[in-house]
Amino acid sequence: MTPVVVEADGGSRGNPGPAGYGAVVFDADRRTVLAERSEGIGIATNNVAEYRGLIAGLTAARELGADAVDVRMDSKLVVEQMSGRWKVKHPDMIPLAARARELAAGFERVEYSWIPRIQNAYADRLANEAMDAAAAPAEAPAPNSAAPNSAAANTAPGWTGATGSPTRFLLLRHGQTPLSVERRYSGRGNPPLTDLGRAQAAAAAARIGERGGITAIVSSPLDRARSTAAAAGQALGLPVVVHDDLTETDFGAWEGLTFREAADRDPDLHRAWLGDTSVRPPQGESFDEVNARIGKVRDELIREYPGRTVLLVSHVTPIKTMLQFALDAGPSLLYRLHLDLASLSIAEFFGDGGSSVRLVNDTSHL
Repeated sequence: MTPVVVEADGGSRGNPGPAGYGAVVFDADRRTVLAERSEGIGIATNNVAEYRGLIAGLTAARELGADAVDVRMDSKLVVEQMSGRWKVKHPDMIPLAARARELAAGFERVEYSWIPRIQNAYADRLANEAMDAAAAPAEAPAPNSAAPNSAAANTAPGWTGATGSPTRFLLLRHGQTPLSVERRYSGRGNPPLTDLGRAQAAAAAARIGERGGITAIVSSPLDRARSTAAAAGQALGLPVVVHDDLTETDFGAWEGLTFREAADRDPDLHRAWLGDTSVRPPQGESFDEVNARIGKVRDELIREYPGRTVLLVSHVTPIKTMLQFALDAGPSLLYRLHLDLASLSIAEFFGDGGSSVRLVNDTSHL
């Protein structure tokens, strides 16, 4: 007997809304990925997408020649219905359940188990990537793009011609602190979150937890970012990795001052700093120096998490810099782009050097 493990998931953004599924087939020890399946399926419910994921996983297992299948899903409804303990009543699911049973009958053994969502992260990521891809605007084919049957054609090329699966960064700014209430420069200082800041972090965490599909959480070392990241970690069931270079700009002697106070203290220097990214605040750090360290962070994380989705919890300047990289924009972006507290942005970077921005300063969860 050749046993395999199938993990499947489906999702709908709206229920019903834009939907997609993901399925992965592992060997019996769950150490090796044997096959992946994912697809956006248009407007559908969560339950329909879950069944489509199951069908895709069983189909892939059959194509691999498996004799026995252990199905693991975080959909209690699908597991109970396929195990025969619950009846299938909804007309949209009756034919899907019948198709799944037809496929299951071709194996010597199929067993169904419910697992918590966090244990279904691989299939969840595939489902979310399928929904993201389906939601993207129509893209123009690039010259000399890969042939439809090639491995590189898994993701359609966009206007840049980039292909393959990108490393996607969800860029979350920390919640409110006492210094942000008073609109003071807050760099390497370490103020805690306010009550509102903690509520903002919780709201962002709920949204990110619902989205799922995240491989890792990486945070600035400062408390306001780590507290925001910890809320997301609890929602996702993931640890928070601290990266020192995701910290905010060092504002030096301007730390804790308002814009007006800093301008009054050092009028010429402050004026120059507002227009020249090479200028440092007194005893501080220039935006060019921030650019260099964030560039190293980006390259390091792309190497560590190729083709994965990573949540980065950081500050205004590091997040703007990541977006600047993805847009291939000039330094004026730092002065023109506004990012709210606890806002979410998304940038992605492809292995061939292409990049794109999917979201900027979204606060719909607040």
